[in-house]
Amino acid sequence: MTDAVRARRPGGRTARVRSDVLAAVEAELAEHGYDGLTIDAVAARSGVHRTTLYRRWKTVAGLLVDLLAAGADDSWEPADTGSLEGDLIAVNREVHAALTARPSITQAVIAASFRTTEAAEALTRFWEDRYARTALVVERAVARGEIPAGVDAHQLLLTATAPLYHQLVLLRKPMSRSEADHHARVAAASVR
Repeated sequence: MTDAVRARRPGGRTARVRSDVLAAVEAELAEHGYDGLTIDAVAARSGVHRTTLYRRWKTVAGLLVDLLAAGADDSWEPADTGSLEGDLIAVNREVHAALTARPSITQAVIAASFRTTEAAEALTRFWEDRYARTALVVERAVARGEIPAGVDAHQLLLTATAPLYHQLVLLRKPMSRSEADHHARVAAASVR
């Protein structure tokens, strides 16, 4: 293949196949949960032959691990609203939206991570990546002089987001967006 042809096909067929398969995994997982996630269902939904799925991903757990790994391939970063409180509210609103979507792929992935060691490890790597990226919220607040240097970004983010996961995932109780905003405000106030 020439360089000109490669330039017209960014990622090429392999990237397209992976994208189609992971979109199918996400949809199947959200609709049917881990127990309903099968190679055959992903093959049918993605239009990719099941032998390709077995060759590349081998198992349902392999599909889930790759779905989580793909989360680290994106360019997501937390919104910059100009204030620590605003940034934490924006983060909490994203978390709230992800946990209250119906079906919620986030909740489905969390549930699935309890089913296999590979999925649990992949989800841990995903969360580590997200917490590392979200630390930018604290770095910006320190640079603006809103909070002192040395604030533990991980602890602050846990303070802001943990109530959402606790109430929406563990207790399965509703939480309004304004309640999610409140938890972000409390977290911001705790480090000022």
